[in-house]
Amino acid sequence: MSSTTEAAPAKERKRSLYRGDPGMWSWVLHRITGVLTFFFLFVHVLDTAMVRVNPETYDAIIDTYKTPLVGLMELGLVAAVLYHALNGIRVMLVDFWSKGPKYQKPMLWAIAAVWIVVMVPGAGRIFYNMFTASGH
Repeated sequence: MSSTTEAAPAKERKRSLYRGDPGMWSWVLHRITGVLTFFFLFVHVLDTAMVRVNPETYDAIIDTYKTPLVGLMELGLVAAVLYHALNGIRVMLVDFWSKGPKYQKPMLWAIAAVWIVVMVPGAGRIFYNMFTASGH
């Protein structure tokens, strides 16, 4: 009896189609910031509607918005809306400008730079409002 052993074929490693390209992360962040903005608008409509239903409840809700935790959430909202808007402009340029696909990566870095330039003073103002009595 001869013993011949065949090696099992090597399994192919299954890899994701997405490998961390900046364009992929831009796509993911665009979707996430869009969903976050939608939920903010939904909550905003609900809390504003409370003024007609029960003004005391509305006042209580507004008082909770003056806490530092909600201030940090406000900072996140500004960051999300700003990124979504800037990346939306980039996506439109890629789609409708004949040279857009050629310049999509430099445009991504440009919107990242603009995002930082706008977010730094915006964050400063939000932090100022969070920690001063006259802020809200």
